[in-house]
Amino acid sequence: MRPQVVLFGDSITQRSFESGGWGAALANIYSRKVDVVLRGYGGYNTRWAVFLLHHLFPLGSATPPTAVTIFFGANDAALLGGTGEKQHVPMEDYKENLRTMVQHIKSWSPKTLVVLISPPPIYLEGRREFARSLYGDKASDTPDRTNEMTGAYAEQCVGLAKELGIPSINLWSKMQDAEGWQKKFLSDGLHLTPEGNSIVFQEVNKVLDEAGFSALSYDFPPHTEIDGKNPEKTFLTNAMGCNM
Repeated sequence: MRPQVVLFGDSITQRSFESGGWGAALANIYSRKVDVVLRGYGGYNTRWAVFLLHHLFPLGSATPPTAVTIFFGANDAALLGGTGEKQHVPMEDYKENLRTMVQHIKSWSPKTLVVLISPPPIYLEGRREFARSLYGDKASDTPDRTNEMTGAYAEQCVGLAKELGIPSINLWSKMQDAEGWQKKFLSDGLHLTPEGNSIVFQEVNKVLDEAGFSALSYDFPPHTEIDGKNPEKTFLTNAMGCNM
């Protein structure tokens, strides 16, 4: 059975298998080596996602994933009083919900690589332009998110990863290193452009590479190694030694 990498998160994860998406890029680069499993839930915050843990990561299962990315925070950081108010989760609760997720997965499989990914930055004017494109003059002028607040949540995410001794990716910080990040990486002030997806792919792949995923072999031999006259010999030879 191939190793599994589970992508667990909100809409930025759910949309990662769209054209140019970071999840699709991972599935492509690890084709025939790893099954990349999408578990993205648009609009979800960590409070709601915690209820999914026993369904997505059942403790009684004998086949835990080899790696899990946990990518939440963009909705948790929604502002009270804004249009996304019901998604808001207090910062300390957000941190503890992430801790619950990590501990659940690690209690099931201590060897599973768990990677925390912070929310990306927020471009306020991009959010306003997006709202106007949907609602015209009826669009609210009250911001649903701010970059400053989201940055505080990103800091909690990265700080927890350091506390738990697991890898993290600080997208909030990483993306803002580039000039013009507001429109280069964000399509609507929050969700990702193809360039933004590329950043996530590069960072996640870097973590997986450091964990040894690049050394994985194919689950079955390339066609060039198959003996055309005696194919059974090829498959019997390889059956016992493929993958992790």
